[in-house]
Order: sequence, then structure tokens, then C-alpha cells
Amino acid sequence: MSRFTFASGNAAKLLSVPLYVAGAIATRFVRRRNDLWVFGSGSGVGEGSLALLQTVRRQQPGLRIAWLARDESDLARARELGIRAVLKDSWRGFRLTLRARVIVVTHGFGDANRFAVRGGFIVQLWHGIPLKRIQLDAPTTFAAPGPLRGLLRRLYRRTAQNIDLVTAAGAPSAERLRTAFGVPEDRIAITGDPRDDLLSRGSSGERRATADTLLHSLLQLAGSPRVIMFAPTWRDGNPDPGLPSDTEWQRIGEWLESTRSVLVVRPHPHSVGDYEAGPTHSRRILLLDATALRDITPVLPAVDALITDYSSIAFDYALTGGPIYFLAADVAEYGANRGLYEPYERFSGGREVHTWPALLEVIDRADTDPSLGRAIRAHSDDLRRRFHAYADGRNSHRVYTQILERLKEVE
Repeated sequence: MSRFTFASGNAAKLLSVPLYVAGAIATRFVRRRNDLWVFGSGSGVGEGSLALLQTVRRQQPGLRIAWLARDESDLARARELGIRAVLKDSWRGFRLTLRARVIVVTHGFGDANRFAVRGGFIVQLWHGIPLKRIQLDAPTTFAAPGPLRGLLRRLYRRTAQNIDLVTAAGAPSAERLRTAFGVPEDRIAITGDPRDDLLSRGSSGERRATADTLLHSLLQLAGSPRVIMFAPTWRDGNPDPGLPSDTEWQRIGEWLESTRSVLVVRPHPHSVGDYEAGPTHSRRILLLDATALRDITPVLPAVDALITDYSSIAFDYALTGGPIYFLAADVAEYGANRGLYEPYERFSGGREVHTWPALLEVIDRADTDPSLGRAIRAHSDDLRRRFHAYADGRNSHRVYTQILERLKEVE
């Protein structure tokens, strides 16, 4: 399966310039319907778009709502949930996007039919709190032959001006998203991320029970083992240097057996590497890729500890209060090439390690040294307090309210 890279995405954008022009012309002659809202997400049926859609549907049952699906799998999933859905790149997807008053995305305009978004009220939820630099703030965004980089930057900046509302989990992410999209400050609203509502709604016991049921059904888990999740980020087409070697996979399997744990491996959908090698070494190593579960957030309350590198999943998981371990095999190189919004040591609490043997040693120490265990959990709490303005399960409702208020202002 081909993997997305910034270079391939930019090449597709440049080749599609005539379609952008044709779509922009069409938006001048087609009237948008106030009773039609469309939703999409670059990772499938889920993320903040799904959470917001469900809230909007409850608040305005008479509103026409549609999910803009990437493929047949997304179509089927949306319809299972009782949501009207069309393929975003089909003629119907173009027409729905063209006529929708509100267009909700989590990645970019390509979550909808990108050629018909002009003139709609565009809500950019984004898909997580940024640690690594994104959009206009990231040099990798404009990967292309030299003369085209300036053109791409201008195109990104110009198209970003069509965004009417960018939502943020808290003040730090609000500032990062403002510079990343190059939009005025008054288009940013601190509402909390709709996808995180299920990490705050109800009691911790209820959240754990619901997540346990889902995770056990997906992985056919037996009993109640300690669940550790390994969720690395992607590296723009390059292999993941944090993947264990065969010897390390074997050692991890033995460690899992001795600690009565399981390791759930969750690669980024665009990651490159042989993640399937892990389960061949141990029945306690389980693969949960995006084909099995598009949005990982619903199972996070069932995870007892998280291992990651630079992924925004750390910010979401911090809402559970669980311990986070940082495995950063290429921290200097990654920080130099991609760029980070804050020193990595602050994100990791200064406890990152670079190898799997070192990581297992840290987890063992945390299991036996109460002071270290408390310090690691305290860091999770620090991430929660710094980056989440809300933890009340009402993020979706705040976004919905913001949309209604801003629609009144432009009508």
C-alpha cells in the first residue's frame, strides 16, 4: 500500500490546479443551503468530526447532515451509524460540498471535496494538539523541487484564509494552530477537542468498561492483562527507527510474559516499517492498525500505560491519568528536520529513552519504585493541565455553539 508523504501530496495539489479553478468558479454560481452541513476526516469515520456530527444531530434533528467518505469502507461504517454518506470525490460529494453551508474537517480541505469548499463556512478541528510543527510552521509541508516551494507556501497561506473557525484544546495549541494556519486570532476558539469528550464523560469506571469491551472485541483478549500501547508517529515516508529488532521483539515478549502484560502496537496509518513482525514473536504482542480501528481515542481508557515518541496521542492519553513512557530513538534528527513547538525534554518530562532495553528498564523501575511511578503520573497530569482547558465532556457542544454564533455574524 502506498504511503502518504508531503512531496506526493504537494505534487497532487499542483497537478489539480485546473480543478481548483473550475471549482472556485462553480462556487460563485451555486447557492449554499443553510440546512446542509457536511463532515469529513482524513483518518476515516471518527475523530472530532464524528463527535461533533453526533452532537449537531441531537441539537438540530431537522438539519441535513452528510458524511464525506474516503472510500467504500468509510461509506459502510457511516451507514452502520445511521449517517447519510457519499464518496467525497464523487460527483455527489462535489455537489454536497458545493451546497453545504458548513464544512467540518479534521486534517485539511481534502477531507471534503477540496474543489468545492470555497464560500462554505469551514471549521477546522485539527486532529490533535500539535507538538511537531505543522502546516505553515513546518518546512516539510512544502516538500517539492526548489522553485515550487515558494508557490506552495503562497497556495497554503491563501487557501488557509478560507477557514472560518479553528478550534483548540487550550491556549498553547491555540497559538500553535494560529501560526500554523496563518489565520487571525479571532478565528481561533478554545473549546476543547470534540474527540476527547469520551475521555471525560461519565465516571472513570464507566469509561474503562466501555473501552475494555471494545478493545477485547477487537483483539480477542483473554482475561485482564495489563495493557501497554506502543503508538509512534510517522516520519514522512521514512522507516520508523523505534521499531524493535528481532532480538528486541523476543526480549519484549519475554518481559510481557513475566509481567503478565500485553503490548498493543498501534502504527500511524502512514508509518513505514514491519510492525507485523512483533506478533510473530509472542502471543502477547498484538497489532491494532488503522484498518481495524480508524480512531484510537475510544480505547484509550482501557490502556494502562502508553509508549510514544512525538505523537499527539500523549496529550489525549494524559486525560486518562495513565503513565506515559517516551521512546525517542531519533530525537535530535527528528527535531532538526520536522521541528517541534517546544523542547522535547519538556514534552517528555526529561525521561525519554532511546532503546527498547532502556525502556523496559524504566517501566520495571516505575513498577517497583513508588516515587518514580508517582513522578511519571504527575507528568501526565502536567500535560493535561497545560494543554486541556476543559475536561467536562462538553467540547463538542462548545464547538457547536461557536459555529452558530459565528454564522449569525456572517449572515
